[in-house]
Amino acid sequence: MELSTLFLTILTAGVCLYYFVVSKFSHFERLKIPHVRPIPLLGNLTPFIFQRESFAELICRIYNLFPEAKYVGFYDLAKPIYLVRDPELISTIAIKNFDNFCDHRNFVSDDEPMTSKNLFGLRGDHWREMRKLLSPAFTSSKMKMMFGLMCECAENFTNSVAQTGKIGKTYDMKDTLSRYTNDVVATCAFGISVDSFKNPNNEFFLLGKNNFMFNWWLSFMFFMHGYFPLLTKYLKLRMFSAKVESFFKDVVSSTIKIRDEQGIVRPDMIQLMMETRNKNQESKFNIEEMTAQAFIFFFGGFDSVSTASSFLVHEVATKLDVQNKLRNEIDQVLRETNGKPTYEAINGMKYLDAVVNETLRLYPIASFLNRLCVKEFELPPATLDGESVTLKPGDVVWFSSYALHHDPKYFSQPNKFDPDRFLNGDVNNSVYIPFGVGPRICLGNRFALLQMKIMLFYLLCRCDVEPDTKTRDPLTLDKKAQIIMAEGGFWLKLGARKSKDPVTQYLSSGVEKID
Repeated sequence: MELSTLFLTILTAGVCLYYFVVSKFSHFERLKIPHVRPIPLLGNLTPFIFQRESFAELICRIYNLFPEAKYVGFYDLAKPIYLVRDPELISTIAIKNFDNFCDHRNFVSDDEPMTSKNLFGLRGDHWREMRKLLSPAFTSSKMKMMFGLMCECAENFTNSVAQTGKIGKTYDMKDTLSRYTNDVVATCAFGISVDSFKNPNNEFFLLGKNNFMFNWWLSFMFFMHGYFPLLTKYLKLRMFSAKVESFFKDVVSSTIKIRDEQGIVRPDMIQLMMETRNKNQESKFNIEEMTAQAFIFFFGGFDSVSTASSFLVHEVATKLDVQNKLRNEIDQVLRETNGKPTYEAINGMKYLDAVVNETLRLYPIASFLNRLCVKEFELPPATLDGESVTLKPGDVVWFSSYALHHDPKYFSQPNKFDPDRFLNGDVNNSVYIPFGVGPRICLGNRFALLQMKIMLFYLLCRCDVEPDTKTRDPLTLDKKAQIIMAEGGFWLKLGARKSKDPVTQYLSSGVEKID
């Protein structure tokens, strides 16, 4: 009897589990929404989990399977996701009906203050308050104030490269450009001057390299926190160690204390938060909040911008026609500014702007954007013969920037690097969303763009940039990383510029005026 009872118990549990799984993965079938048949438990992520396809390309393939649908369904493990394809519907969700989708689906536990209290992780009215407080840090006037600080970092970078002489040297561009972005964020967010080329083992850079690079461990931790939050809480798996949190809190609090005592004013993010704190004593903008904002600024600026910059320099190095055209524009600006480029001059460079934009079209670092439904919303039918669907709080929609950017319906020859498309008026801004869309668009987009433009400007005016024997061209996307990353890394040969252009001679001689 005992064996038969045990058998019946196991059989009943198995049947219940089977029907539970079937019900979980029949969501889109019941709603008659186009979707890819999922694998139980793994959903539609199997090719990525087993490293057969990059995450961005997997979502893009699902997007392309249903060209006539306004949206399609897929399963992020067991979570049903509405992947919106139609640009008009994307605008409706992200802009017109923003109040119904004002939050992100967080991938990090709310137990960690640095990750839950920063602008990306905040929700509802708290997000609105913080966004309003931080927005003045990224206006054109503030960018202009930070311009000089960024130029100093770019000079340190190109000084280091130029020292290798005209023969040049092979560089791991991700590591090299991470040093540049580290220095920019350290000085613009924390008010701390760092030269990661003269001092390669400085604390800021090592902290970023060891904790914020999207290696397999950080990707695994994001996966665990995003999909198994209760397990990570039970196992006490922190996304970032207490040591990292303590480091940022100490830097922010000590910086504020010194500035308060000595009356120091700098054009950086901490200064803006201090001013906001002083104007509004009732604000909850305390040290913990300030640390969280400075942290996410460092996290995004250190890894995301250095990755985007690596793709940028790779494309310029491997497309000689693009490089020559861009260098001509740079030399012209140097002549007009007597070798001292201004904020207005660099921002006015149309071809430089087009090259950066085309890089972000091909390689949007955030390959998808998510929105969490907080109030009921009725989606139109996905297909002509379909029915409308009511989204409820907790439902998640995605927009794939990578898929939109590679859709031949919106971009001719989408896999070709062609900056001219941004000069000819061929780009529909409703489907070009490298920094997001709507009120939750990346607040630091101006900062990131300026940082990339200054880096490339100084690099090409002072250095030669060439492919190396280790350079992979064309690039293939890394199948292990959740963000867009190049398989095998970025390797290029850099050295002092061989050109005898008078502008270059001026820059190296330090003369104050070109005759």
